[in-house]
Amino acid sequence: MDKNVMELSVVVPIYNESENLAVLHRRLTEAVSALTDRYELIFVNDGSRDDSFPRLCMLAAADPHTVYVNFSRNFGHQIAVTAGLDYARGQAVVIIDGDLQDPPELIPELYRKYQEGYEVVYAQRAKRKGESWFKKVTAKWFYRILRKITNIDMPVDTGDFRLIDRKVVDCLKRMPEKNKFLRGQIAWIGFRQTAVLFERQERLHGKTGYPFSKMLKFALDGITGFSDKPLAWVTKTGFCISALSFGIIVYALCAHFIFRQTVSGWTSIVVSSMFLGGIQLFSIGIIGEYVNRINKNVLNRPLYIVESTNGTETAGF
Repeated sequence: MDKNVMELSVVVPIYNESENLAVLHRRLTEAVSALTDRYELIFVNDGSRDDSFPRLCMLAAADPHTVYVNFSRNFGHQIAVTAGLDYARGQAVVIIDGDLQDPPELIPELYRKYQEGYEVVYAQRAKRKGESWFKKVTAKWFYRILRKITNIDMPVDTGDFRLIDRKVVDCLKRMPEKNKFLRGQIAWIGFRQTAVLFERQERLHGKTGYPFSKMLKFALDGITGFSDKPLAWVTKTGFCISALSFGIIVYALCAHFIFRQTVSGWTSIVVSSMFLGGIQLFSIGIIGEYVNRINKNVLNRPLYIVESTNGTETAGF
């Protein structure tokens, strides 16, 4: 391999992780420098409100392997990872969160699998520490439901912590959708993929940047981005309710004109109206999610805006 070619890039999205940065940088450096001296650590500051960015500047000034990309505001985790991939120059790229729940010490094992010929090596959680039972249960069922309703082989119990080959990065750059769901996109791309099991640790400092509202939005992005079955469910539900309504109308007319028994009952009317109204609003909401995705892509705004960086964006497609 050409000595001027960057061998390994590590992309780290950062949001309010100032207390973790020093330890994170040290552990990443120890793990990656043992593999190669042609590496770079790319930290993407996603509009942090603490002093994460000044600390990143200090780390970059002291370490030539460190690259920072500073957003003009918060654009979201998946967009931050996407920006890191845009700036990554390595033949292999590792994606890892900045909260140290994903251990940097696993990177050499991911890299060994990559050297065996795999283009994607993802870290699969055998155990999750420091997370509520609600998050564990919802995450477990979400990935299994998503895998069932999509036509791609979506690995379960995995996050964004993985190593991907340069050809996978290039393919991701050719996928311009605004609602990013990278782990789904990588699964959709294909190539040879394998897993490495690990135990996810508790956060070292701070609190999660992914509350329930962001988790729900992320889940919707995953479902609407890789499955049209919710739209099929809306159609089938509408057909069933229409058939049921038609049957009730026929029954009411027969009761009135043939059996001379008028169907009455305020409660049944109110309940049925509320039920039908709820189904309609739910259906409109599902359709609206798909329309919203179309709208964002039609607007064609940039995914992110960089305020400052000491790196250079790589050529895209």
